[in-house]
Amino acid sequence: MLLGHMGGPFWARKDDGAWSIPKGEHGPDEDPLAVARREFEEELGSPVPAGDLVPLGQRRVTSGKVLAVWAAEGDLDAAATRSNTFELEWPPRSGRVQEFPEIDRAAWFGLDDARTKLVAGQVPFLGLLVDAVVRHRS
Repeated sequence: MLLGHMGGPFWARKDDGAWSIPKGEHGPDEDPLAVARREFEEELGSPVPAGDLVPLGQRRVTSGKVLAVWAAEGDLDAAATRSNTFELEWPPRSGRVQEFPEIDRAAWFGLDDARTKLVAGQVPFLGLLVDAVVRHRS
């Protein structure tokens, strides 16, 4: 499973529980799949792999956001990822605004490692991914 390590100073020294499925929020009038494709490309610097996208469903995560997730087979070079950035006042109350990547690196993980690396609210998507792979092979 391809995951991105969340960028910025809060996540810089964290590893377990600091990785995420590439994602973004969509507005009420936006197509969730179109937003997922756009956010994937913005966060990883590469388009979604060609081929069928398998919907894994939606889940409310601990932040309160509802994530809609799709899976695709691909062979993206995780080391070549280049993310978009965001600005943040850092250190806090310093008046200094710095720019950080949304995703500072990406990597491929097996299911067991992904369970450890993912932020807790996204772990349920691993079971949905396994179910989708089993259905696809049947």
